[in-house]
Amino acid sequence: MTLRRWHGARARYGRLRVRALQVVLLAALVGAGSVAPARAEPDAPPGWGEGLASELMSPYCPGRALPDCPSPQAAELRQWIVVQEREGRTRDDVLRQLLARFGDEMLQKPRARGFGLTAYGMPIASVVSGGVLLVVFLRRETVRRSGAAASSPYAPADAELGRLVDEEFRRAKEEA
Repeated sequence: MTLRRWHGARARYGRLRVRALQVVLLAALVGAGSVAPARAEPDAPPGWGEGLASELMSPYCPGRALPDCPSPQAAELRQWIVVQEREGRTRDDVLRQLLARFGDEMLQKPRARGFGLTAYGMPIASVVSGGVLLVVFLRRETVRRSGAAASSPYAPADAELGRLVDEEFRRAKEEA
């Protein structure tokens, strides 16, 4: 292969590569334009409807929040909440209606009254009781160790043994 032929083949290959890159970029731009989500009101700020939906659990996907549930019923329920907001209903009224229909299991956090109050009280009670147990344990250990330090390790345990030890020391001094 001559040098001139090689340069020609290389130039054709380079033009093909550039053309292929242009086609791929054009296809990506067209695809991105068709995938963009369509919004009815792009400038409308989210109201309490979307906020309420994000605070609820999905009755259709156990263990998932309402916005995270992929089921069509959950999407319908989210849309219903937003429609209720647009119609002028209050947030509390819509929440009451949802809880009447689906129960308290829809709430992500329990209510702070009745049995739901235990969900807030139990951790506090556990921390307080654990602290009390720790203080009692440390006081006992401190008293036990201070009592052991007050008595000499060489002090006799009872009076009779102490008397015998003293006599032995006196005898040893007299013999020496």
